[in-house]
Amino acid sequence: MQSATIVAPLILLGAWALAAPAIAADKSDVGKRQFDMSCASCHGVSGKGDGPMRPYLNKPPSDLTVLSKMNGGVFPLVWVQEVIDGRTDVRAHGSREMPVWGARYNAQAAEYYFDTPYDPEAYVRGRILVLTDYLYRIQVK
Repeated sequence: MQSATIVAPLILLGAWALAAPAIAADKSDVGKRQFDMSCASCHGVSGKGDGPMRPYLNKPPSDLTVLSKMNGGVFPLVWVQEVIDGRTDVRAHGSREMPVWGARYNAQAAEYYFDTPYDPEAYVRGRILVLTDYLYRIQVK
């Protein structure tokens, strides 16, 4: 009986130790966290356009894992940043179906830093940059 009370916590501790690096890596991946908070509801956790909001949208969300593939093997960095930001009307993007994240991030910064001097544009660009980096990393090869 005593060995079971000693072994069970050791097994749980071992399982936690094996899972801890994955959990820590996920928490430290700011781009993934940003994607999960801002994009996954439409584009899906995998970025393939299969999010839970898909059935409710007029236009299906894009598969974000094939951006490079659809652009001759080159990740369209500036285009992706402009689409995410959305504050500048770029005719080549077509109609504006997704949220204007630049404006939302700017408003969030104003709420967060209301009593501290800050550069709102740097805040917005930083959030878009980590998100763009994450999208670059999930491209299919």
